Amino acid sequence: MRQKGLDFGDAAAARPARPRTLTVSELTERIQGVVETEFVDVWVEGEISNLKLAASGHWYFTLKDDASQLRAVVWRTDARLIRFRPQDGMKVLARGGVRIYPPRGEYQLSVQVLEPLGKGSLQQAFEELKAKLEQEGLFAAGRKKPLPLLPRRIGVVSSPTGAVIRDILRVLRSRYPNLELLLYPARVQGEGAAAEIVQGIRALNALGRGPRALDVILLARGGGSLEDLWAFNEESVARAIAASRIPIISAIGHETDFTIADFVADLRAATPSAAAERVVEAKEDLVARICGLERRRDAALHLSLARTRVRLEALAAERVFAAERRRLRVAAQRVDELLRRAETGLARRLERAHERGRRLRERLEAFRLDRQLEAWRAQLARQQERLRACCRAERDLRRARFERLAAALDGLSPLAVLGRGYALVWDEGSSRLVRDASEVEPGRSLKIRLHKGALRATVQTRESE
Repeated sequence: MRQKGLDFGDAAAARPARPRTLTVSELTERIQGVVETEFVDVWVEGEISNLKLAASGHWYFTLKDDASQLRAVVWRTDARLIRFRPQDGMKVLARGGVRIYPPRGEYQLSVQVLEPLGKGSLQQAFEELKAKLEQEGLFAAGRKKPLPLLPRRIGVVSSPTGAVIRDILRVLRSRYPNLELLLYPARVQGEGAAAEIVQGIRALNALGRGPRALDVILLARGGGSLEDLWAFNEESVARAIAASRIPIISAIGHETDFTIADFVADLRAATPSAAAERVVEAKEDLVARICGLERRRDAALHLSLARTRVRLEALAAERVFAAERRRLRVAAQRVDELLRRAETGLARRLERAHERGRRLRERLEAFRLDRQLEAWRAQLARQQERLRACCRAERDLRRARFERLAAALDGLSPLAVLGRGYALVWDEGSSRLVRDASEVEPGRSLKIRLHKGALRATVQTRESE
């Protein structure tokens, strides 16, 4: 017995230990930790396909080349900073981090920066908006308003500090010191600048008519890069300029700089100083022409610094709230997926409803109401024919009875008696019917009614029976 026990112990020692298993979620979480730590910030070049713009504001698409493809997503907060609208087939350069989507066990690129290859994103957005507004007719020369000959009050939408407003004041004071100028202070670059410019245009237009009304508005800003001047490329600014009832002169950037506002404005000036000269051009002809324009200083790259600061803050926030952000983005993607399922279910219900309607139409066609109507018409025709026959029989019966009654009546008629040779005699003097010869004296006139016709006679003699 001891020997057998030793044999069982040796067999148990020889059996290999069972390895530790992982659940799918545990394995996915470990892969997620490795991938998202390794590929935090990568640049990927590829072609966009299967682009879907979700109702939540997120973008979903696939980046592909000749051999591979990669799913990508742009969250709503990052999509707001992308100045152009991507399209299928467009080659782009995407920057972001690789993320894992646990519900499907797929990896995808979370894009933060997206630029079209060959053009910058701002240049692409500029050209797209320019083509759109030009097609709507906002650049047409026919809608531009003429400038006043002798303006009395001028409105300016610009930064209250800097060389731009000083240049405008200098030119206006030197040409026409008594000209009234109203400044609406607004930021001309950076976050929120476009909204302040739009508000300034609307506020100056709201001053009304009469002595407080403005004759012309200047939009002025110093030179800078495309990013610095971007507030004047916003669609809201362009539409505010087009809606203004007061003529607007744009004086934005250097002479070689062009913005969307320049195309929509009623007049474009090369510099703010040139804009001020153009406003008081008629005054200048009366007083004197001042030669020379002061070159404006180039504006600092505040927008680039602001973007860098925002990017650094985003990176810091991402390190602190990375886990929470991942969960929120997974939930957001899950919501988009459920929304797509709901749309598919609704489409199927509509198809079933269409199929049911088709079957009902077929049943209605088999019922053939027109055949029943035809049978009813035939039955009605037969009833009408029977009614006509009854009417004819009743008419013939009544006609025969009428003829019998007429014959009987005719037999009792005095005229029938006259037909047998009798006559009626009237005394014309008294218009009485004569029944007795003693009623008429000789010499009286009589009227005799025969069966056919009448006679007049005079009594010569009277005879008694």
